[in-house]
Amino acid sequence: MKKLINAPESVLADALKGVEAADRSVRVDHHNRVIYRAEPKADGKVAVISGGGSGHEPMHGGFVGYGMLDAACAGEVFTSPTPDQMQAATKEVDRGAGVLHIVKNYTGDVMNFEMAAEFAAAEAGVEVATVVTNDDVAVQDSLYTAGRRGVGVTVLLEKIVGAAAEEGRDLAAVTDLAHRVNDGGRSMGMALTSCTVPAAGKPTFDLPEDQMEIGIGIHGEPGRHRVPLAPAKDIAAQLVEPILADSDMAGPAIVMLNGMGGSPLLELYLMFGEVAPLLEKAGVDVARTLVGNYITSLDMAGCSLTVLRADDDMITLWDAPVQTAGLRWGR
Repeated sequence: MKKLINAPESVLADALKGVEAADRSVRVDHHNRVIYRAEPKADGKVAVISGGGSGHEPMHGGFVGYGMLDAACAGEVFTSPTPDQMQAATKEVDRGAGVLHIVKNYTGDVMNFEMAAEFAAAEAGVEVATVVTNDDVAVQDSLYTAGRRGVGVTVLLEKIVGAAAEEGRDLAAVTDLAHRVNDGGRSMGMALTSCTVPAAGKPTFDLPEDQMEIGIGIHGEPGRHRVPLAPAKDIAAQLVEPILADSDMAGPAIVMLNGMGGSPLLELYLMFGEVAPLLEKAGVDVARTLVGNYITSLDMAGCSLTVLRADDDMITLWDAPVQTAGLRWGR
């Protein structure tokens, strides 16, 4: 294993020190391992929190800032944060208008966020609402979930809902929007290589040079199937077809071609060039796009495709100003 680390056991703590040193628009609670906006949101506005295991950067800490998240809870690599972390963050960011938890559908995350919401309500009277993302069409259940996994739509949801909270919508409206975004999003991913978790020191799974995994999760979970390596245009079809088979995506859409952490932008843009015409042929109007590494799996090579059926409200909120380490425009 060759990695830029000091020791496997200190990867997260050392990374959070780097976040603090690199970005003065956020502050880090090292004890609870929570990244906060340095300048809190104004009183009377809904706060938005997310979090999960580390190793998916910039998700979630890279999306803390104006127009997106108020805080992100960082678990160990591929491990859910604890209820204590989430409870501390929930109480800290509440501005009197309630807090929305955005949770990817993984069993540990769902359970721990649920406990944190109950504790924050009981101890501090914080009103907490929750949306659980479950956009992955690859599998109905997985090693880590009951039901579909929450993956790429989480990025789009955090941007859109963060903008709604920033403009002052109340908790009920923000929560309803979050559910509509989740309901309208579908994702599918693939891998060319495994990732290597620092604590394990070796690839999570073996994948021969002439094969690829279709339908992988973001922790190295097995995909739908393992197939021979194919040209990009064929891989694009294997990502687009399951999404369109699962839901009618005709009409305006926000589309993200996401890198898993180990594929260069050259390849990601090449893939988008293959994906876009397939979507347009199926009646999907690609209204907004995002190409790059946004929800990664350490050093895994590969990509995922997320298509969000978007109404005018979602597109307006997508275009609204945002200032975070991972997304930044309009401000």
